[in-house]
Amino acid sequence: MRFTSQLYSRREFLRGGLILTAAAGTAPSFLARTCLAVENPHGLPSVPGVPDDPILVVVQLSGGNDGLNTIIPYADDAYYRYRPTLALARNEQIRIDDKLAVHRSLQPLQSVFDEGEFTWIQGVGYPNPNRSHFRSMEIWQTASDADKALRTGWIGRYFDNTCQGAQPPAAVTIGREMPKALQAGDGHPMGIALDRPEHFAWANPGLTTTHRRRQRELMDFLNQSFPGPSGQSIDYLQRTALQAIQSSDVIAAAERSYRSNVEYPDNRFGHDLQLIAKLIAGGVSGRVFYASIGGFDTHADQAGVHARLLAQVATGLVAFRRDLIRQRAWEKVAILGFSEFGRRVDENGSQGTDHGAAGPMFVMGKGFRGGLFGEHPSMDDLGNSDLKFSIDFRSVYATVLEKWMGAAHDRVLGRSFPLLNLV
Repeated sequence: MRFTSQLYSRREFLRGGLILTAAAGTAPSFLARTCLAVENPHGLPSVPGVPDDPILVVVQLSGGNDGLNTIIPYADDAYYRYRPTLALARNEQIRIDDKLAVHRSLQPLQSVFDEGEFTWIQGVGYPNPNRSHFRSMEIWQTASDADKALRTGWIGRYFDNTCQGAQPPAAVTIGREMPKALQAGDGHPMGIALDRPEHFAWANPGLTTTHRRRQRELMDFLNQSFPGPSGQSIDYLQRTALQAIQSSDVIAAAERSYRSNVEYPDNRFGHDLQLIAKLIAGGVSGRVFYASIGGFDTHADQAGVHARLLAQVATGLVAFRRDLIRQRAWEKVAILGFSEFGRRVDENGSQGTDHGAAGPMFVMGKGFRGGLFGEHPSMDDLGNSDLKFSIDFRSVYATVLEKWMGAAHDRVLGRSFPLLNLV
């Protein structure tokens, strides 16, 4: 068989030749030696209290979560003055201490918070904040300065610095698009994008005759070598396809082995977390799982939308934790939540809020200290009508990388950041 443009162009091959979608990097799966032990920057054994095979689940709140109506400074009169209609009433708050409360929709998480397995990190941001969704999300996903653009993502660089080839899938993002956070140094994303498991399959009983013929042609192609200048791009195509085939087998095995009676909320975020639990319980080798929930860009009629979204986050995370506890996998999982920016302090004329700057992050897991961390931003000392940050988000990344994932954070982030007392 000859590989010619008449049979497949690269675009046709990727779009029509495979019914699965995957993005993969590094070595072909049959040459990979699995993900090697993560380098310990201090040459010490595992960090006490941290498992040897830690997993990180990243939760992205897309659109810009309103931090002021998430962690509420209820004792500060300025909160009610800036938000005459959006300020939450006392019966819509769950008090944490004598100054702060959380949104009532987060009630399902309160027991996890009380048990010391959920941490709110207050006043997180970065210098010279950007209010563009695209650019600010890029900053968060690449861990760059506001005036610099990086080609790789912070998680992609984690894999670049800790693994010599990874048994697929090393990372899994739930959805159809691969976040830039997973962009690795070789120019390709690290891991797979998985939307629906039943579609991510090589041996799919629902295949048409045409698809089966193309599969046979693909296998013939994968067994050939192509010397010369065109060999490099074809080699990438071969590596991608081989990685995808092996990943599909791993996903299918996890799908078959999963057994759980935990009830998840019937929404997209709940389904996504259930899928991650299924992959973890099924033995998928991923070190990082990535999920997102959108809709936080609440410029108008914010109250109801924000309450609904926070409830989805809370109920989904609680079900996920309960599932992993029953699977005896909870101790090796940490969850990191972020949004690309907070909202403005004052409400707008449409009973909503506009793009702001600092906001809260959260970490969840048995290996974390729990509670409130950091100081709530002052409402009497604003910067351009925004809350000022006191914790650089890269310090949170650095802490998770160093203390949970066992990686030298300065090699991943490009320089050192202060570590936080979270783990």
